Amino acid sequence: MAKVLAVLSSGYKDEEHDYETGWWGEELFAPLHALEEAGHTVDLASPLGGKPTVDDASFLPEYDPEGTYKALYESGRADDTQKLSEVDPNEYDVVLIVGGHGAMYDLAKDEHLHQIINTIYDKGGIVAAECHGPAPLIWTMRPDGKSIIAGKKVTGYPDEIEPEGLLDILPFSLEQEMSKIAKYDKGDLNEKAHAVWGDEQIITSRDPFSSELMGEELVKALKKKNV
Repeated sequence: MAKVLAVLSSGYKDEEHDYETGWWGEELFAPLHALEEAGHTVDLASPLGGKPTVDDASFLPEYDPEGTYKALYESGRADDTQKLSEVDPNEYDVVLIVGGHGAMYDLAKDEHLHQIINTIYDKGGIVAAECHGPAPLIWTMRPDGKSIIAGKKVTGYPDEIEPEGLLDILPFSLEQEMSKIAKYDKGDLNEKAHAVWGDEQIITSRDPFSSELMGEELVKALKKKNV
């Protein structure tokens, strides 16, 4: 069975604009459930360790109508994460970067995370990223000096469905930065879920509603690899 490292934003607070964000509930708990149901082990990590900040909006009725993910959060499942700087990537078969706008702030350029991604990729493991979670892949550089996603098909949260005014205060546009180096594909926005494989080891998904699909794809890929 595989060992999976799920990486969460520790959270970000912008007092000037009265804005606070972090990781997104469904994007951790939906794939975590699928992976654990299949017998895999999921560990959690974040830049600061400890209890990372969740984006409370992820528990609103439109995203969590049954309160499933809020209940999992309140159970304490995400209360204890290891620091990224203390993670041994050689222990893991998969790194899953959980989305939420927080990933744009503290995960995107985290060198410890870049090292984890490269190590897992180099040993034949899977690199997965959801929604805004692909942001760190942009700045994960390979030995040739190019991004790990350079020239590859990817997806992520599109500009056109970002909340009104948020692009003005985000550190960058995920869609625009990915489009500079990779083949960005937002898919059909009328379809509920969208995920793409950039190669046999890299998978990205578009939005919170693609979280279950991400879990399914990872379970299938690990079964195929016989891990």
